[in-house]
Amino acid sequence: MQDILLKLIPNVMKDLNILGRSILETLQMTGRAGLISFILGMLFGTTLVVTRRGGILENRVIYEILDKLINILRSIPFIILLFCLLPLTRFISGTALGVKGAIVPLVFGTTPFFSRQIEAALSGVDEGLIEAAQSMGNSSWEIIYRVYWRESIPAIARGTSITIINLIGLTAMAGAVGAGGLGNFAYIYGQQRNHLDDIYVTVIILILLVMLIQLIGNIVVKHNTH
Repeated sequence: MQDILLKLIPNVMKDLNILGRSILETLQMTGRAGLISFILGMLFGTTLVVTRRGGILENRVIYEILDKLINILRSIPFIILLFCLLPLTRFISGTALGVKGAIVPLVFGTTPFFSRQIEAALSGVDEGLIEAAQSMGNSSWEIIYRVYWRESIPAIARGTSITIINLIGLTAMAGAVGAGGLGNFAYIYGQQRNHLDDIYVTVIILILLVMLIQLIGNIVVKHNTH
């Protein structure tokens, strides 16, 4: 088997340790940035829904500021956002390189997208359920948790899957400019050295990773669909 692999992907076999480290770096970037973006996205997306016109905590000032801020951040291409955030990244992380230096731009690039996913998910909740919860004397926090969040688990799971898949793409882009991970591996060891097998294997790994995330998301949706 090893002889076959040496013939098919000789450069990958030679760089196997580096490839393994790159996979780990991609998983670290995705996990850390994904967790922070999930928390912030849930907060911002929920805030957009409850503070909009007719919301249970209607507040036009908060809504307009947050809505415009998210739109501005979403309109900036990630590669440009990455460079714009270099001073802030160095201030927060102490470096703009490697996995540590990628977290800040990845969070800024992912949170606005996920916030919109959460806003769309919570907007699909039946208004009748909200009115019923209000008539029973539930507090705003209880309505958010028991109605908005619990009733939206399948939609939130779909949005989370889409966001993580999008985040993996951003880690590859960040890797190409020094953040490490599979993007860096494909660029340094594949493109710059003209080792096509390094690039092809990287693509296959990313496809498998995306398929795994989509599978997990589908399982969560299936188990929480009424």
